[in-house]
Amino acid sequence: MAETHLKNFLKKIKLNESTISFVLGILVVAVVGVLIFNYFKGVGKIKTENNIAVNETNEVKIVQEEGKFVPEGLPTTYKVQVGDNLWKIAEKFYTSGYNWVDIAKENKLGNGNRLLVGQELTLPKTEVKKPVVKTAGSAVTITGDQYIVVKGDSLWTIAVRAYQDGYQWTKIARENSLSNPNIIHPGNSLIIPR
Repeated sequence: MAETHLKNFLKKIKLNESTISFVLGILVVAVVGVLIFNYFKGVGKIKTENNIAVNETNEVKIVQEEGKFVPEGLPTTYKVQVGDNLWKIAEKFYTSGYNWVDIAKENKLGNGNRLLVGQELTLPKTEVKKPVVKTAGSAVTITGDQYIVVKGDSLWTIAVRAYQDGYQWTKIARENSLSNPNIIHPGNSLIIPR
């Protein structure tokens, strides 16, 4: 008699197993479908963060107003996150860390190095600051693909004059196979890669 009850119970479980498997299969397909739908729904959309217009590559949109380049969507407020400092925040919202001074001034921060997580900062509408680099040598822009080094030159100043970006000095060093990029002499001929 116990055997009969066991067999009947096992038969019921088998029927229930197939039903449960079917229902679980439908549930998995539905969840995967919702995830795929949500993924494609968000692709290509413009995201906004604190009212700042941000495109798909997470870049701030800079607009020209009254002859000045300013980030769109400012002024706004920002809550300080873990690991933030004024330079990082300025880079994020102004595309230039040099705007940290504007944030510090707007928020009357005596010590710009002391931020508290959760602290609310006002981000003012102000022009994007870019560094101005003065060269020791001639301030004439280098347009050719060859350059003769003069007294007072460095790869940095040459890169500023050739590319308007001193950090491009590595391109010049690489192109000219300089074993020690800190040592260049007046009269050296350098290839300026374009």
